[in-house]
Amino acid sequence: MSKIFFTIAGTNHYYGHDFFKPDMTVKLVKEPDNEADSEAIKVELEGLGCVGYVANSPYTTLGDSYSAGRLYDKIGDVAEGIVLYVMQKGVLCYVKEEYLHSHVKN
Repeated sequence: MSKIFFTIAGTNHYYGHDFFKPDMTVKLVKEPDNEADSEAIKVELEGLGCVGYVANSPYTTLGDSYSAGRLYDKIGDVAEGIVLYVMQKGVLCYVKEEYLHSHVKN
């Protein structure tokens, strides 16, 4: 199965992105009650809480990233991702395969 990539956006509203490093694990948490976006997926780190959100706009996704809307139905309520690259415009990650629904194929 191919990796499913996502971009962490909005880090400037929390702690920035300078502390992200490749191979870090991040936690993805769906927020169906989010008033701004019913497909919002919060990104958390242990000890810090929310550090950003999965990008949900073609203007904020990097490369071949899935938007939060495309990713939403492919994961459960909680999942984990791995940081791949830390870039000026965002943090590129991929979803750990064991958190993808078994019917997802790429």
